[in-house]
Amino acid sequence: MQPATRAARAPGRPDPTMGGLVPPIWPSTTYARDAEGGYPGGHSYSRDQNPTVEPAEALLAELEGGAEALLFASGMAAATTVLDALDPGTTLLAPERMYWTIRGWLAGLHDAGRLTVRLLPDVATDTWRSALAAVDGPAALWLETPSNPMLDITDLTAVCELASDAGATTVVDGTTATPVHTRPLDHGADLVVHSATKQLNGHGDVLAGAVVTASADHERWARVRHERAYRGAVLGPFEAWLLLRGMKTLYLRVPRSSASALAVATAVEGHPALAEVRYPGLPGHPGHDVAATQMRDGFGMLVAIRLAGGVDAARRVAARLELFADATSLGSTESLVEHRAPVEGEGTPVPDDLLRLAIGIEDPDDLVADVVAALDAEA
Repeated sequence: MQPATRAARAPGRPDPTMGGLVPPIWPSTTYARDAEGGYPGGHSYSRDQNPTVEPAEALLAELEGGAEALLFASGMAAATTVLDALDPGTTLLAPERMYWTIRGWLAGLHDAGRLTVRLLPDVATDTWRSALAAVDGPAALWLETPSNPMLDITDLTAVCELASDAGATTVVDGTTATPVHTRPLDHGADLVVHSATKQLNGHGDVLAGAVVTASADHERWARVRHERAYRGAVLGPFEAWLLLRGMKTLYLRVPRSSASALAVATAVEGHPALAEVRYPGLPGHPGHDVAATQMRDGFGMLVAIRLAGGVDAARRVAARLELFADATSLGSTESLVEHRAPVEGEGTPVPDDLLRLAIGIEDPDDLVADVVAALDAEA
């Protein structure tokens, strides 16, 4: 089956007890042993395994082309578990322009001496090559493409090949692309991390994270599984049930949002109120050619615009938008706008004139009209 069919039909078979096509929620935290001390249903305690969580994990692993997936209580719980499963003393290479909260966590790990973190000034393949060549000892790479919020594009195939040749572990944050647009494991990545709060759920009502592995036999996966079990960072059954429901419409929602994002980016490109439009679907984007080879069915739902009038103009335009809620996050049904630099605070590499538009599933003509009107008032 094609991924869209598999997602729509999840979990794929009726509930064996009642025949329901929608799976039940199993809230029990513990399960009874039989006379021999075993577990006839295969479950013992929900901190390690839960029959509501497992179908959502299985679906995500299949959609990503991975061996297994694990769900977590948040995207940060997933990301930090992966980072803490790396060998102490590992040199982690990551882009300077990346998701701010993970970057902050990396700074803490570096300051504590847990990892040696080196932030790269750009995501060019030659930059990754030079940084890897300078590493003495175990190495890992943290990639994010398209990056949030600058929408930089990393050549996954090329960089994963460099990492493989160097014996380094490659982790890709796939939140902004989702498996609809890009499957990093197909390009040679070892692990994929998601904030499932975003497009995987798609309705703004679940906090969740996920990690998908290319190999279930590798020691690093055993460490991730062990870390999750002992930390108790597992997703609750109700949240897993909502996430599974959200993923059923993934292949409808994500292409729709991406098509609307392209429409918005195209409509405002060259507007006199703007200094720059950053969207990988535009031919003028520096990563467009790479994105066109590694992204399918669209270029993502994030559009970054920089105001020619600077930070004050960015504030005014954000306030004029009527269909875009001024809120953190992305990937829900409604469109959002965020003035990222003030949110990220001191030390951010994001320009203070940049607005991040997270495009939802509204009518694209309405969204285009709203953004153009807000910019026209500024021009």
